[in-house]
Amino acid sequence: MIFDPKKVYDFELEKTQDHTLLTHSHALKKALETGSPCRLTTSLTNTDRTFGTQIGAELTRHFPEGLPDDTIAIDCCGAGGQSFGAFLPRGITLSLHGDANDYFGKGLSGGKLSISRPQNAQYFAEDNIAVGNVAFYGATSGEAYINGVAGERFCVRNSGATAVVEGVGEHGCEYMTGGCVLVLGPTGKNFAAGMSGGIAFVLDEHNRLYKNLNSDMVSMEEPDENDRKTIQNLLRRHAAATQSEKAKKILEHFGDYACKFKKIIPFEYKKALQGG
Repeated sequence: MIFDPKKVYDFELEKTQDHTLLTHSHALKKALETGSPCRLTTSLTNTDRTFGTQIGAELTRHFPEGLPDDTIAIDCCGAGGQSFGAFLPRGITLSLHGDANDYFGKGLSGGKLSISRPQNAQYFAEDNIAVGNVAFYGATSGEAYINGVAGERFCVRNSGATAVVEGVGEHGCEYMTGGCVLVLGPTGKNFAAGMSGGIAFVLDEHNRLYKNLNSDMVSMEEPDENDRKTIQNLLRRHAAATQSEKAKKILEHFGDYACKFKKIIPFEYKKALQGG
């Protein structure tokens, strides 16, 4: 095959919102060069794909191990396009007031992501889709808090990230190998299929999880006291990041909700934790 420079595809990266911020924000430039804290705001539409990825790549060039949490915080409003926050490294926090398309947080690598309902929205976040399909595909580390429901294949192949969401579609936690997921609502069919590591906690208010659980490799248990402390801690972080009304309600009446949570853990992973 002969290389033809006339046929090279132009991704037009210079037109992306990432490039605009990298070019025009002195505070962001300084933060990426020196590690100093900065906070920015920006508006997005669903054509702004992979927002945050170029900024994350620039951070990694200067600080291969990342920066302290929340060093660079970007408040976004609008609609996040595909792969919002993909491969985001530690040190960057993206907070989106709105919703996002598929592959939200793909390959998350230490950064923080959150989605919250816009202040003027006239709907209940826990009853509406906030992110599309395959969120956090292949995530390795980091945190995410979603004030709303996710589509199908949430956290597929997650190997180390922590995520809180208020409901998921089919195939949630599929092939998950690590990390921790807290679901504050219903799941679709085939939950935890091929899950070999990590832990999921699900608020099973109507005792329907057993119908949707793929139990070939996992067990469903009652959370113990340490698990309940973990759940409460995640609820607090979720409420702080997204102002989730559901998280606040559960925390306020945790004694009533504690017995409604289920713990999903792979058989072999549990043996490994127990030293078996």
